[in-house]
Amino acid sequence: MFSQTKKQLIMYKKTGIAALLLTSIVICNNSQAQGINGFIKKATGTAASALGGGISKDEIASGLKEALNKGVQKGTAQLSAVDGFLGNAAVKIWMPEEAVKVEKKLRDLGMGSQVDQAITSMNRAAEDAAKSAAPIFVDAIKNMSIQDAVGILKGTDTAATGYLRNNTSAKLTEAFRPVIEKSLDKVDATKYWNGVFTTYNQIPFVKKVNTDLAAYVTEKALAGIFVQVAAEEKNIRGNAAARTTDLLKKVFGN
Repeated sequence: MFSQTKKQLIMYKKTGIAALLLTSIVICNNSQAQGINGFIKKATGTAASALGGGISKDEIASGLKEALNKGVQKGTAQLSAVDGFLGNAAVKIWMPEEAVKVEKKLRDLGMGSQVDQAITSMNRAAEDAAKSAAPIFVDAIKNMSIQDAVGILKGTDTAATGYLRNNTSAKLTEAFRPVIEKSLDKVDATKYWNGVFTTYNQIPFVKKVNTDLAAYVTEKALAGIFVQVAAEEKNIRGNAAARTTDLLKKVFGN
């Protein structure tokens, strides 16, 4: 019997549960009530549970990538719709902080409509650019390593989104800005922006404003997308109904 047990120990060694099996044998020698096979079966089950309920690292990586892809696709689809940015208080793009005083003064001068057009056009540019964001994110998600995925699964409820932000922001900004610039021109944002600040800069004794509109809108558009992706990640982690595939149920259910 113990010869057979030794073979089983060798077989289980690679799974990291040999120690548990050895403990089972010791207990078995001190107990006449149960057979060694029963202890081995129990120890194996305990070790499997400790290792994540039988989920492989490949499955963890695939599950996280699937969750991120779903979050990206859904998030960018929502933001690229009409009023995706403009009608969403969480991501709406307002005037830059340094231009708030400019906005107030222009409204006081009866130019509120022109300011509103500038704000609307910035958000329309972000909505238009969001249509091109998903493929950029998807490419970045493909590069996530198995080791990264295992760590992310044990992290916070937005750990995957944080990983994506930390590792892709510079590249995404570089790739996204030309899209934003084209979108700004497409919706006449630059015209409205220049109209607002050209008028303001003509006011005597005011500090002139020179804000890089494309850089500002790019930053805010990407931030808005990450907000949406994070919301989707939280939903998949915390809401069983949002796990729409067997893989997502298996990975996040455990």
